[in-house]
Amino acid sequence: MLLNLHIRDFVIVESAEIEFGAGFTVFSGETGAGKSILIDALALALGERADASVVREGASRTDITAVFDRPAHLHEWLAEHGYDADTLLLRRVIDTNGRSRAFVNGVPATVAQLRELGEQLVDIHGQHAHQSLMRADAQRDLLDGHGGHGELRGAVAEAWKRWRHLERQLADLLRDAEGLENERERLQWEFDELDRLALAPGEWAGLQAEHERLANAQSLIDGAAQTLQQLDEADDSTRHQLAAAAQRVDQLARHDPALRDVAEALETASIGLAEAVSGLHSYLGKLELDPQRLAELEARIQGVFDASRKYRLAPDAIPERHTWLFERLQTLAQAHDLDGLRQRAADAGAAYDKAARKLRQARAKASDALAAAVTDAMQTLAMTGGRFAVHLADGEPGPAGDQSVEFRVAGHPGTTPRSLAKVASGGELARISLALSVIASQAARVPTLIFDEVDTGVSGAVAEVVGRLLRSLGARHQVLCVTHLPQVAACGNTHFQVSKEPVDGTTRSRIDRLDARGRIDELARLLGGIQITDTTRRAAREMLSRQP
Repeated sequence: MLLNLHIRDFVIVESAEIEFGAGFTVFSGETGAGKSILIDALALALGERADASVVREGASRTDITAVFDRPAHLHEWLAEHGYDADTLLLRRVIDTNGRSRAFVNGVPATVAQLRELGEQLVDIHGQHAHQSLMRADAQRDLLDGHGGHGELRGAVAEAWKRWRHLERQLADLLRDAEGLENERERLQWEFDELDRLALAPGEWAGLQAEHERLANAQSLIDGAAQTLQQLDEADDSTRHQLAAAAQRVDQLARHDPALRDVAEALETASIGLAEAVSGLHSYLGKLELDPQRLAELEARIQGVFDASRKYRLAPDAIPERHTWLFERLQTLAQAHDLDGLRQRAADAGAAYDKAARKLRQARAKASDALAAAVTDAMQTLAMTGGRFAVHLADGEPGPAGDQSVEFRVAGHPGTTPRSLAKVASGGELARISLALSVIASQAARVPTLIFDEVDTGVSGAVAEVVGRLLRSLGARHQVLCVTHLPQVAACGNTHFQVSKEPVDGTTRSRIDRLDARGRIDELARLLGGIQITDTTRRAAREMLSRQP
C-alpha cells in the first residue's frame, strides 16, 4: 500500500507531501489545477521515462519519493536485491539536463528496478484507457490479465523465441550452405596437415635445445676433454698445482695462524675443483655423437618451419591453432547437420503449439467469465439489456499465441454483439472500459489501484454507480481516483482537493486533505460550479449521508 508521496519542484508543484491510507481516496479540483500531475509524479517514482521538462521552472531538479509498506509477495525479490526493510522507499531525481537517478531505500538503483517494483505495487488506469480498447493487442492483454495468464504467456513467448531462432538458423544454413562447406573443406585440409605434424604444446622449445646440443656435439666433446686435461690429467694440471699450494700454505700456517684462513680457502677450492673434474667425466661419459638423431631433429624442425610459413604462424603457436581448428570443425559439422537442425526446429514448433494450445484453453475459460462479469456490470451502467462478448479466432503464431482476441458488444437486447470499436459510442466505451478495469483489478495482486479520470463520459445515476464500484473495490485494494464527478467523489473514504494559486507571477499547485466541512464545499462546487449556494451544500450533505 502507498503510505506517502513527497513531491518537490515537479511541473507546477513546488512542494507537496501526502499521507495515504487504505480504502477509496479521491482527488478533485479545478481543471488545470494539477490533479493528474500527482499521478504523473508517482509514475516517475515507479520507473516511467522522464525528461527535463518535468522540472519546475526556476528549480534545478525534481525530487519525488514514494513510500510503500512491504507487500508479502515482494519479500523474495527484495531479499534477493538486498532491500530488507519493513517499508519500501522509491526515489527519483531528474535534473534540468534530463539526467535521472533512482534509489530504493536510499541505495542507488536502476530505473528498470524501479519499474519492476512499480509493476508489482501499483496499477494505473489512465484517463484515456478507453481509447486503448480499440487496439486488438490491448484487448488480448486485458483478457490475459483478467485470467492470470502471465505464466502461460511467458511459456508461449519463450517457446516462440526458441522456435524462431532455430528457424532462422535453418534458413541461414540453407542460404550459406555452399560457403560453410567451402570453409569446412579449407579448414579440414589445414587441420589434417597440422594433425600429421602433431606438434605438442611446449615441444618446439625442446626441439631447439636438443638440436643445438647435437649440432655442436663434437665441439662440446673436444672442449670438455681439453678442459679436463688442463684441470686434472696433465703433469702440471691445475689440480696438482692447487694441491701443492694448499700443502705449502698448510705448513706455513703451523708457524703463523694468520694463514689458517688462506689454507681453508685453498682446501675449499680443491674440493670444488674435484667436483668440477667429476662433473666433466660424467658429462663426457654421456655425450656422444648421434648423426641419426640429429638428422631426425633437423627434419622435424624443417617440417615445423614449413607449416609455420605456409599458415603464417609462429612455430610455438601451431598447437593452439590445431586445437582451434578441431573445435571450429566440430561447430561446422553440427551447423551443417541439416537433418538434425530441421528436427530440432520441428520439435521447437511442436513445443510452441503445445504451449499455445494451453493458452487457448485458458483464454476460452477466461473469456466466458469476463464476458459474464462485464455484461452484468453493463446493466448498472445505463446499458440495460446490453451484452458483452469476447470473440476468439485463429490467428498468426506469435509471442502472444496463435489466436486473435476481439471484444464485442451489443448495446440493446436482441442484437448481435459486434466489434467494440465499431458500435460503442464514446460514453459507452468509457463505461465498458471502467467496468473492465474494475473487474480485471479485482483479481490483481497489485495492492494499489489508480484511476485517472476514467469516469469521463458518465454522469448522473451512472456516476453514482461508478463511485460505489470504486468504493467496493477499495475494500480489497487501496484505490486512488482523480475525478470531476461529485457522485464519485462522495463515495471516497478520503478526499483531497487540488487547487492552483498565483505565486510571484507563476502558478503553483497545492493539495489539501478535506475535513467534513471542506468536503461539503468541494462537492457543492462540483455540483454547482464556482458559486457555492445553500442548495448545492444541502445536495452535497445528502450525497455524503447516503454513503455507508
